[in-house]
Amino acid sequence: MKKIILILGALGLVGLAPLSAASSELKFTEFNLDNGLHVILHRDNSIPTVTVAVMYNVGSKHEQPNRTGFAHFFEHLMFEGTKNIGRGEYPKYVERAGGTLNANTSADRTYYYQILPSNQLELGLWLESERMLHATVDSIGIATQKQVVIEEKKQSYDNRPYGTFLIETMKRAFREHPYRWTTIGDPEHIMAAKDEEFEQFYNTFYVPNNAVLVVAGDIDENSARSLVEKYYGDIPSGSGTIQRPSIVEPPLGGEIRDTIFDNIQVPLVLQAYRVPGMGTDDYYALEMLGTLLSGGESSRLYKELVDKKQLSLEVAAMPLPFNEPTVSFILGFCNIGVDPADLEAAIDDEIAKVRNELISEREFQKLRNQFENQIIQENVWIEERAHNLATLYTYFGDATLINKTLDRYMSVTREDIQRVAQNYLVPENRVVLYYLPRQN
Repeated sequence: MKKIILILGALGLVGLAPLSAASSELKFTEFNLDNGLHVILHRDNSIPTVTVAVMYNVGSKHEQPNRTGFAHFFEHLMFEGTKNIGRGEYPKYVERAGGTLNANTSADRTYYYQILPSNQLELGLWLESERMLHATVDSIGIATQKQVVIEEKKQSYDNRPYGTFLIETMKRAFREHPYRWTTIGDPEHIMAAKDEEFEQFYNTFYVPNNAVLVVAGDIDENSARSLVEKYYGDIPSGSGTIQRPSIVEPPLGGEIRDTIFDNIQVPLVLQAYRVPGMGTDDYYALEMLGTLLSGGESSRLYKELVDKKQLSLEVAAMPLPFNEPTVSFILGFCNIGVDPADLEAAIDDEIAKVRNELISEREFQKLRNQFENQIIQENVWIEERAHNLATLYTYFGDATLINKTLDRYMSVTREDIQRVAQNYLVPENRVVLYYLPRQN
């Protein structure tokens, strides 16, 4: 399963040290600055570290169809430097202070975070304020990062086995919504873009009224608030209108099937079903359905297709965690000599069982236990808490949902799991791709 997760490009933040009170209700304070920046402070003094994180409400879905890849491009460009930080020096400030930093981009948002010793809180706040106020968006940095992202696409997508699966899936699953392109974008769009287009993107989206700042860890809330006001209070709000996608993707209108020939040795059968987005009741049920099908060696697909019938080397089932209506993947790697059509038929048989029969009480209780443990573990690490708080505020405007997530999963019933299988996991609502070895 870990290999599948890596192939799917799932993003995870690695913790520094576990905390003892993760299972209790998470307490935090929130406030807004006059410039529109939303701030969340979460105090946990159990270890002497602090996470400073900023999530901007901009992802690949906010791009123009002829200028894709901008959000991901800025994930790189924002490390170039600022008016007061020399080119290439930004990460060194954090590293010299004994901390780490990183960033990631999705279709829905861009996230930057630093994990520092708690006595370096002011440094972290200053660094992120520099990035927000006057990052270096100039011809030198733009030219450098153009080459970086083009090379990344070659290495991570074009030249990696199965690396194009998301690109190939999304352009078939969506025809109108900007989810039809992926965060890596089109290199030709990046190369064709002029410097002023990147400047406009920065001035539009990298503004305080389009961001949430989370400070979590070993802090004094009054001191932290004073520092936030010191470094962020005078950053001007964005003056332009931030356009949000309003397209409602029409129904798929029938099964779409295709074959992709790739530099691989093991054929892959991939099904992508159109499903509701994160935050909906059905999404929680679909997540539980995915775990029922592929969550570990005792899951249905693994037991039937890997252990018993030996049709597949590995299987996975999961919804793509997007804020708007998304897709849910079910996939399997063919065992040696297995016809992909036979593997697909066996996958369909297992899906049909969920559609036609309620899962057992024993399976259901196991699922509930798995998700209870998962939610608790997600909030063990301070940096994961910061990420979850930022995400819930950015997606839903409500960080308090962090204390309601477990209840949402626990409210899912056996009937809900059967219903979402019946409603969404049907042939007319899916894209099916066979990845086959390219013949030289």
